[in-house]
Amino acid sequence: MSKKLVAYFSASGTTARVAKNLAAAAGADIYEIKPAVPYSRADLNWMDKQSRSSVEMRDKNSRPALADTDANIAAYDTIFIGFPIWWYIAPTIINTFLEAYDFSGKKIVLFATSGGSGFGKAVQSLQPSAPNAQIIAGEILNGNPNEKKLKAFADKY
Repeated sequence: MSKKLVAYFSASGTTARVAKNLAAAAGADIYEIKPAVPYSRADLNWMDKQSRSSVEMRDKNSRPALADTDANIAAYDTIFIGFPIWWYIAPTIINTFLEAYDFSGKKIVLFATSGGSGFGKAVQSLQPSAPNAQIIAGEILNGNPNEKKLKAFADKY
């Protein structure tokens, strides 16, 4: 049995709730991907072209700083990475996270929360940040998925 980690970025708490429930259902450890500078409500206003999230997502090279880099990635075989969908892809802080560690030979399974869009090009936008890992588009886990659904999702990988 492989050792599993659920790592997640959550701007509003929605993805955090799903990640914590997934970790419990999967018997996995959990790690929060935290920005060095937390996002404010104004930062997340996608209708404001000058908001922090809008500026970051327009710049494919944007790499928001992490609050820490103390995840013990080497200890895990499978890493579930969760995030809210922003502009049909993962927020660029996920690229920062992937580039901060060596994911060589690891299986990365993505899960996301979304207000209405699917994964879009999330895998394609993240693969260059972890070139020696296998990145899999898992599922959009909206609402409050029950333990049975989360366990079934985790057991697929």
